[in-house]
Amino acid sequence: MEIRFDGKRALVTGAGKGIGRGLVESLVKCGAETYALSRTQADLESLKAEIPSVHTVQVDLMNWEETRKAVQNIGPVDLLVNNAGINILQNFLDVTTEAYDRIFDINLKAVFNISQIVCKGMIERGVTGSVVNVSSQASMVALPAHAAYCASKGAIDMLTKVMALELGPHKIRVNAVNPTIVMTPLGKMSWSDPAKSGPQLARTPMGKFAEVEDVVNAILFLLSDKAGMIHGSTLPVDGGRLTN
Repeated sequence: MEIRFDGKRALVTGAGKGIGRGLVESLVKCGAETYALSRTQADLESLKAEIPSVHTVQVDLMNWEETRKAVQNIGPVDLLVNNAGINILQNFLDVTTEAYDRIFDINLKAVFNISQIVCKGMIERGVTGSVVNVSSQASMVALPAHAAYCASKGAIDMLTKVMALELGPHKIRVNAVNPTIVMTPLGKMSWSDPAKSGPQLARTPMGKFAEVEDVVNAILFLLSDKAGMIHGSTLPVDGGRLTN
């Protein structure tokens, strides 16, 4: 099943590393004119060096107004992936207001901000479009020291459903993917200790964590016309972790 996005313009947030970077590479290969948004200029420069055709956008998503300006300057977007996200490990009783605000500003508030601009543009142009929000299995499974993160991803799942309800009549599809732990460089560093990874893997029927391409392939499918009747879904990419 070949997926092509020729003539489409795509925007990916959190595009400097991990899932976002892998997704940008695949979107370009699939023919999309692709915009990569990241806070870290060095990541964007290395991405541009690897893929000269990609457009890079440097902005801190915690800055509401600067983000709006940056996204508006991109112009029309047909495919949006809200991938940017962070976590700050703190037990529930120790969560600080600074950590809470940063997690929710990037994981949730930025999705509101960017999606409002992009989806209003789609409606004004009278075109179909597709949005994928990158959530997490942590929206459905409680994890220690992840109180704010789990809450932010649970909110993303419900926001996805409300967006789908309101934007569906405009022929804009909205879905989410909910990955397990993904073997990005950071994921490998964080979960290389068997004492830490063992309990998670023991509850994952497939016995492994996800690779970047597993999540990228799911996003590409949801963005494409092949998923034309999939709308308002939260798609686990978790090797069966949510079955138990």
